[in-house]
Amino acid sequence: MKKVLLLLANGFEAAEASVFTDVIGWNKSDGDGTTDLITVGTREKLKCTFNFTVIPEMHINEVNIDEFDALAVPGGFEEAGFYEDAYSEDFLNIIREFDKRGKIIASICVGALPIGKSGVLACRNATTYNFGKRQKQLSEFGANVLGDEPIVVDKNIITSYNPSTAFGVAFKLLEMLTSKENCDNVKKLMGF
Repeated sequence: MKKVLLLLANGFEAAEASVFTDVIGWNKSDGDGTTDLITVGTREKLKCTFNFTVIPEMHINEVNIDEFDALAVPGGFEEAGFYEDAYSEDFLNIIREFDKRGKIIASICVGALPIGKSGVLACRNATTYNFGKRQKQLSEFGANVLGDEPIVVDKNIITSYNPSTAFGVAFKLLEMLTSKENCDNVKKLMGF
């Protein structure tokens, strides 16, 4: 079984997290059955960007990275406190350890910013939210920002430029964990 760690910061966007739970869940139940997902949070209860409350299955301090094959990081809103958690050393260290082991890291929208802040995107291609200051911030972390590309894959890291790319990122993660054929089957079953 391939396990995905869905890493949640306070203020994350529920829609961006839910695509990972749905795509990985559909694969577990109706695809090749080889994937599972565990939600991990920085707090016992997390409030999403628009006040939806989530209780993660595991706290960030309980994580054994060797038990996981991939990391998924949804973005969030600054006004909801996203960067307070996403830029914490515990959060950044999880990202560093996944990259150090060459494991897949998938992010949506500004989920790329903590990845950049962790240092693992230095001199690598990436993207993030394509309106306002976020792409400039990502470049200041040393990333080569491909601003017009909706989804960018550089070796083991997937980044994207806004919430509209969420399903595309989740499907790319599934493809990298399983196969293109299996991913295409899950897409079809989900109506894509």
